[in-house]
Amino acid sequence: MDSSQNTVLGSGGNGMLATPLNDTAAAVDDPKQNLNQVIDSIQKTLGQLHQLYLTVSSFNTASQLPLLQRLNGLVIELDNMVKLSERCNIQVPMEVLNLIDDGKNPDEFTRGVINSCITKNQVTKGKTDGFKSLRKHLLEELEQAFPDEVESYREIRAMSAAEAKRLAQSQSSLPNGDVKVKPEHQGATPL
Repeated sequence: MDSSQNTVLGSGGNGMLATPLNDTAAAVDDPKQNLNQVIDSIQKTLGQLHQLYLTVSSFNTASQLPLLQRLNGLVIELDNMVKLSERCNIQVPMEVLNLIDDGKNPDEFTRGVINSCITKNQVTKGKTDGFKSLRKHLLEELEQAFPDEVESYREIRAMSAAEAKRLAQSQSSLPNGDVKVKPEHQGATPL
């Protein structure tokens, strides 16, 4: 068994499994710590699988007891991993699991999602640029046909933009709706 685990043997001496006293079994609400505990449990499981492989590859009758102990340790750690993982709320897309099942690198999924976002962003940017060009062209045409009305329109737009900017500054928010963070509050931790 892993020497870093403290064990308590079941009472009665009837061959009950040893149960680990793990500090990781305590309930913790911090998602990052929960994830780290699952990662640690995975690392322990991988180590135990390696030890089990070594024991099985050189198996003889004298190594039967260490084999059983390692199998019991593996079962206990797998149970611990399941309990720890229940506190983690991580959702993995099915596409990633399918790629792993197919023996491919899951980074391909990430690359595909990023490329899809880039493509959609370029399409949206093209549409935005097209509307800006259309607006500019329409204003030029309208200015030739109705110069006074276009001048009034531009004045109204300028006043409206100035009012929006003043309102945004007075509300300490950015034009896109985000709230500005005051320098004295940056880096402060909430109580």
